[in-house]
Amino acid sequence: HLILLFSLVLAPAFANKESQNTNQNFYSYNAGHKRLKRDWIWNQMHIKEEIDTPLPHHVGKITSSVRNNNAKYIIEGEYANTIFKVEETSGDVYAFERLDREKKAEYELTALIIDRRNNQSLEPPSKFIIKVYDINDNVPVFVQKVFNGSVPEMSPVGTSVTKVTAVDADDPTVTGHATVTYQVIKGDEYFTVDDSGLISTARADLDRETQSTYEIIIKAKDGPGSSGDSSTATVIITLTDINDNFPVFKHPSFYFKVPENISVGGEVGRVKVEDIDEPQNRHTKYSFVRGDYRDTFEIVANPFTNEGIIRPKKPLDFENVAEYRFDIEATDPTIDLRYFKSSGSRSISTVTIEVTDVDEPPVFTKLPYEFKVKENDPEIRTLGSVWAHDPDAAKRKIRFTRRRASPNGDYIRVSDTGIIQLPKPLDREFSSSYNITVAAQEILEDGRLSDRESHAQVHVIVTDENDNAPELVYPEEPRVCENAAPGKVIITISATDKDELSPRGFFSYSLATEDSNFSLVENYDNTANITVKYGQFNRELAKIHYLPIIISDNGDPELSSTNTLVISVCKCNEKGSFTFCEERAKQVGVSVQALVAIFICIFTIIVITLLILLRKRHKKDLSGLGRSVAEIHEQLVTYDEEGGGEMDTTSYDVSVLNSVRKNGIKPEAVPSPYAQVQKPPGNITSGAGEMEMMIEVKKDEADNDRDLLPYDTLHIYGYEGAESIAESLSSLESGSSDSDIDYDFLNDWGPRFKMLAELYGSEP
Repeated sequence: HLILLFSLVLAPAFANKESQNTNQNFYSYNAGHKRLKRDWIWNQMHIKEEIDTPLPHHVGKITSSVRNNNAKYIIEGEYANTIFKVEETSGDVYAFERLDREKKAEYELTALIIDRRNNQSLEPPSKFIIKVYDINDNVPVFVQKVFNGSVPEMSPVGTSVTKVTAVDADDPTVTGHATVTYQVIKGDEYFTVDDSGLISTARADLDRETQSTYEIIIKAKDGPGSSGDSSTATVIITLTDINDNFPVFKHPSFYFKVPENISVGGEVGRVKVEDIDEPQNRHTKYSFVRGDYRDTFEIVANPFTNEGIIRPKKPLDFENVAEYRFDIEATDPTIDLRYFKSSGSRSISTVTIEVTDVDEPPVFTKLPYEFKVKENDPEIRTLGSVWAHDPDAAKRKIRFTRRRASPNGDYIRVSDTGIIQLPKPLDREFSSSYNITVAAQEILEDGRLSDRESHAQVHVIVTDENDNAPELVYPEEPRVCENAAPGKVIITISATDKDELSPRGFFSYSLATEDSNFSLVENYDNTANITVKYGQFNRELAKIHYLPIIISDNGDPELSSTNTLVISVCKCNEKGSFTFCEERAKQVGVSVQALVAIFICIFTIIVITLLILLRKRHKKDLSGLGRSVAEIHEQLVTYDEEGGGEMDTTSYDVSVLNSVRKNGIKPEAVPSPYAQVQKPPGNITSGAGEMEMMIEVKKDEADNDRDLLPYDTLHIYGYEGAESIAESLSSLESGSSDSDIDYDFLNDWGPRFKMLAELYGSEP
C-alpha cells in the first residue's frame, strides 16, 4: 500500500514538472520557430490482486507533453475498455474487475492521444504494461494425491525412499509467498521428510517379514512459521526383500519308499523347507550331515519350489542294502550376514529311504563282449561265452538267445548256456566285423522263460589272412602307335587287393613272358609302366596284343595272379596322335550270381512245362472214362425222348437193356460204346451184367460224394414206343411186368435205395 500511495503522490508532481517543461519548450518553440519532440509521460503502473475495496480501482495515470484543450486520451489492447478504462481528459486508468495474478500477471496496453474534434492523433501510440502485485492467497498443492516409494528392508537411518512435490501458485519472487515446507503428520516414527520433499528412513530395523508396507501422510504449507492453509498427500512405502532369513525344514523327518530298479538320476522324493524371504532370495543348499551315503544319493534344490530332490547316483540293490537313513542340513550361503537374525543358521532333518524288492532281469558280468577270430579258419568253432546271473535272491538259471545280428545271417550262434559258436568259417572280405545282440532270460520254476530280459552286445573282429591275390585295375583301352619308338610309355597300370595291404611293401609287377615287344618298369609306388621294347609294330601281323602280367602282393603267404592287358596297335600321324584304331570286341562278362539266377529260371520253366503236360495227359485219360460213363448215363438214365420205337436204333444200343433182362448174358453184336466202360476190379458174380456194373459204380459215387444227384430216383424213364423190344422203362409198370430178373439185391444197397427195392422187389 505504501508503494501504491508513493506512486500516486509522485505522479502529479512528475506531471506538473513535465507540464512546466512542456510550457517552457512551447514558448521556446514559438520564440525560435522550432518544433521540439513531445513525449509520453507516465509511471510504470502496478495494482494488487484481489483488492477488496469497491470497484473501480485506480491503476495509474497516462499523460503527454501535448498541451491541447481538445486532447483526448484513449487506450487500446485486448483488455482495453473491458477490464481497464481511461478517463479521456485526465488520463487516469482504472480497473473495473478484481485481478488474479495467478491467472494473468501483467497486461500490455497501447496509449493514444487524439484531437477530439477530428480524431487526429496528436502523438504516436505508445505501449505500456500494467503489472499485478501478488498476495499470498494460494495453498501449496501436491502434484498427485498418492505417492509410491520403496526401500530395502533393514536399511540404515537416512536412506532415501522417495520424493514428494507440492506447487504454490503464488509469486515465487515475493518472499514467503511460494516457499513450501513439508511435514510428516502420520508415520513420523518410521520416516522423515526434509524441505525439498525427500522422504528418508527414521529407523534401521524396518523388517519386511514383520510389516511389508507403510502408509504415511505428508503436509505441505507455505510461509515458514505462519499458520496458513496447507494440503496433504498420502505416501505408500513398500519394503523390498533382502536375503536375511535361513530356510527351515517343514518336518523333522522324511520317509520315502522306492523300488530297487529306480533309474540312476530318478526322483526318490522331495524334502520341503520354508523360507520366509521372497522367491528370488531363496537359495537353499542341501548337504549330508550324518550317514555314509554321499556316494549313493544326491540332493538337488529345485530353483522354482526350493524343494530338495533326492536322486540316486548309482543303482540300488535290495539284496545288499534294504534301507538308508541319514541326516541332511538346509542352509543358504547367499544370506546377508549383516542382517542375520539370531534364530539359528542350521536346520537339520532325518531322511529314511526304504528299498523294495523287484524281479530284476539278469545282469551280464561284462559289457560289451569282444572276440577276435582268424578268417577262413575251419578249426575254430567256439569263440568264448557270455555270462549273466540272477541278481535276486531266487538265483534262477539263465537261458541265452540271439536277438539281432549284423550283418544279418547265420554267421554267429549262441547256445542256451551262452557259448558263442561259429557254424562256418568267417570271411573278412565279406565283413570285417560281426555284431550280435544276446538276450538273457531267467528260467522260472515251471520251466517258462521270464518276460524280463537284459541284453549284451557281442562284437566279433575278423583278422585278415592273405587269401586273395591282387588283381589288375583295368584301364580304358590302352593303345600304341605302330611306329612307336622304343621306351615309349604306353600306360601306367595299378592293382587292388581285397586283403589288407602287406606290411612288407608294395605290389610286385612282372611280365609272364619276355617274348613280346613290351617291357614293364616298376615305379615302386604300387604302379608300373608298360613301355615299348623294340618299336615298329606290324599291324598286318597283329592289330591287338594280349600282354599277360603277373602281380604279387608280397604277403604271407605270397599270392599272385596273372592278368591280361589288351593293347591295340593304331595308326598315328607324324605328331604321334592316333588316327585310326580297330574297334575291339567288347568283352561281356557274366557273374556267377547271374549264371545261377539264369539256371534257376530255366529249371523253373522246365518244371512248370512238365507239370502242364502231365496235367493235360491226366485230364485226357479222365475225359475218356468220363465220356464212356456219360454215354451210358445219357442212354440209360437221362434219355427223355420218346423216339421212334423199335426202329429208332441209331441213337442208342438196346442190346445193353436186353443183356440186363437176360441175366447179364452179353450179346454177340458189334461192340457198342458201353462195352468200353472200365469195370471195377474184382469177380462180379451177379448176373445183372453191365447194367448192374454201372449201377454199382453210380452207387459208389453217390455214397462217396454226397453232392451228386441221386440219378436212379430222380430221373423219369420215358416210354420208348410200342415197337421197342425193351418195352417201357418206366418204373410205374415194372412191378406188373413179366420180368424174370431178381431185384432182391437192391435191399443190400442201403437205405438210399429202399424205395427202389420196394418197387422192384418181389411181392410178399
